[in-house]
Amino acid sequence: MAERSFAKEVEKLKQGEGEVFTGEGILAITKALLENGVGYVGGYQGSPISHLMDVLADAQEILGELGVHFEASASEATATAMLAASVHYPIRGAVTYKSVVGTNVASDALSNLASGGVTGGALIIVGEDYGEGSSIMQERTYAFAMKSQVWMLDPRPNLPAIVDAVGHGFELSEISNTPVMLQVGIRSCHVHGHFDAKDNKRPDMTVSDALENPARQLDRIVLPPATYLHEEEKLTKRLPAAQNYILEKEINERFGKSGAKVGLILQGGTYNTVIRALNRLGLADLYGDTDMDMLVLNCIYPLVDSQIMDFCEGKDAVLIIEEGHPNYIEQQIAHMLYKGGKTVKLEGKGKLPMGGEYTGQVMVDGIGAFLSEHAAEMLPIAKVATNEEPVAIPDLSKTLPARPPGFCTGCPERPIFAATKLVEEELGEHHISSDIGCHLFSIMPPFDLGATTMGYGLGPASAAAFHNENKEGRRSISFVGDGGFWHNGLTSSVGNAVFNKSDNVIVIVDNFYSAATGGQDILSSRADNKTKQTQNSIVDACKGMGVKWIRQIDRTYDVTKVRDTLKEALTTPESGPKVIVASSECMLNKQRRVKPQLAKAAKEGKRVVRPRFGVDEDICTGDHACMRLSGCPSLSVKDTGDPLRDDPVAAIDQTCVGCGNCGEVADAAILCPSFFQAEIVSNPSQTEKRRAKRSQKIISWLQTRRDAKRVAFA
Repeated sequence: MAERSFAKEVEKLKQGEGEVFTGEGILAITKALLENGVGYVGGYQGSPISHLMDVLADAQEILGELGVHFEASASEATATAMLAASVHYPIRGAVTYKSVVGTNVASDALSNLASGGVTGGALIIVGEDYGEGSSIMQERTYAFAMKSQVWMLDPRPNLPAIVDAVGHGFELSEISNTPVMLQVGIRSCHVHGHFDAKDNKRPDMTVSDALENPARQLDRIVLPPATYLHEEEKLTKRLPAAQNYILEKEINERFGKSGAKVGLILQGGTYNTVIRALNRLGLADLYGDTDMDMLVLNCIYPLVDSQIMDFCEGKDAVLIIEEGHPNYIEQQIAHMLYKGGKTVKLEGKGKLPMGGEYTGQVMVDGIGAFLSEHAAEMLPIAKVATNEEPVAIPDLSKTLPARPPGFCTGCPERPIFAATKLVEEELGEHHISSDIGCHLFSIMPPFDLGATTMGYGLGPASAAAFHNENKEGRRSISFVGDGGFWHNGLTSSVGNAVFNKSDNVIVIVDNFYSAATGGQDILSSRADNKTKQTQNSIVDACKGMGVKWIRQIDRTYDVTKVRDTLKEALTTPESGPKVIVASSECMLNKQRRVKPQLAKAAKEGKRVVRPRFGVDEDICTGDHACMRLSGCPSLSVKDTGDPLRDDPVAAIDQTCVGCGNCGEVADAAILCPSFFQAEIVSNPSQTEKRRAKRSQKIISWLQTRRDAKRVAFA
């Protein structure tokens, strides 16, 4: 079950010649793949590219009609290796993953793919996750393109440019026998617009055709001595072919007045922000028309020396707008100018920040500083023409409180970490290794657990060095999610622990989905999937890997059981890795699935019961220990209005989903009996209605009596 269904949107993929396609960038990329005769598609989800996999999953009927094979890959390495189908066969293939973490995982396959080269077009759609909204380390995929000699496109963030880039990507790959990366950031993935549609094209050769007609080219196999020839071919044949194509097809675009004394060279992906900055400086209109000479690099690797030199000819200064660090593009252009003996002043990092996202205000400040130094005459004219000063955007980070990431209301992972805190209260603190996924939020308050995060599925592996010589000493605890487990953890973490006779504890957090990336199905998902084999046991996989001590918990909300099982794992004399599989369905996905069902049943007049929890404010002591062991967003505080009570009491708001974790935590920690469970009944029976009226009368009588006593006492 993905985060959202694109069933309605994918109908647009059937549009053809003469129709105007409207929609989101992700959907436009999918349509462009079909228009360009793609033969197979794969990939692994991750923001901001997750929806592309979801769109493809929902469009399998359309893909099937065209003879296009689609796979949800086990990892980014799997996806990249899938492009091997384009090595010997003239089949166009595309895969997708999130960078830079996905590129890291894919790097081994990417190196081999780039070495031998391809016959069919091979397109890697990379969701560049860079900037303040990113959830990963701040690095750039560009380094991988340079290292492996893979070409990289970065189109302007509008639908026609993105669609054109898909077609150019395939052609560039085929002409130069080189895989091509199509880099799209969040601005491109989620931009809305329109473009003129074309008819979908069935691939000239399908993967089925290839199987019936096996082919093999010895010079494309990555094995000496061919590998030495591959390096030479990259430089003497593939690179010149790519550069010629970039020039002939005018992949890079030039805007503005070519005779200007100053100019901007920018990545295509930054174009919209640059134009907005120029507009605010009075140097461009709302439609992007400007006199500022700009070279927009829709292909950021390789660069074409002659094109760069031609742009810089006769200019006093040029500003390179390149988001991220290191400044690879700026370094290359500086080298070109130095070798060519040019004296043009090159600016880039310095006028613009060394790192960090180039937001609107950053662009205004950077371009403004560049023009103030090298073309000051442009700014006063612009101010007179617009009769206004550029308006500074306030720094909201200094006025708004930080909003750290946290678990959703009712998340089944929260009780696992509440139980861990309870165990540590008894046994003392332990070294805890975390992993990528929702469970990583345990590092934040109120749990404050976890010391390291080394990569997706590598939580237990990052605890591999910890070995206690004292057999009765403490063990490390490591967490890995079910998505990470199947992505990389089964072999790299669990298998590694078995092989090396680790004595530590591994907790596999099983919420039935790859939840953090949008709720996609995985091998162990409990739901039926028409096109995938689900319901594969994590426990059986661990046993098959050689784990002897393993426990399955089918309801993580049972905090007492989770606590006792974890304590047993930390204290058992049995050797070898101790594995706990803690399973409960992701509450966010569960609510998406259950709410429509309950609403439909209620509308049809059927009896529907929804649990809801509350706190008896007369019993609550106000010590708030329940919150320190839960942290649920629906659990807050409330002022009773009683002047004799200084501390506010606990309260549960209307976002409660009735998971019961707050009550379970209170019971496991032996806190207080103030939590109660109520039931909201839609379409109740006549007996229930009578019982509810009778209960309400009794409660009203008791409340009236209590209030009267309070008045009398006062």
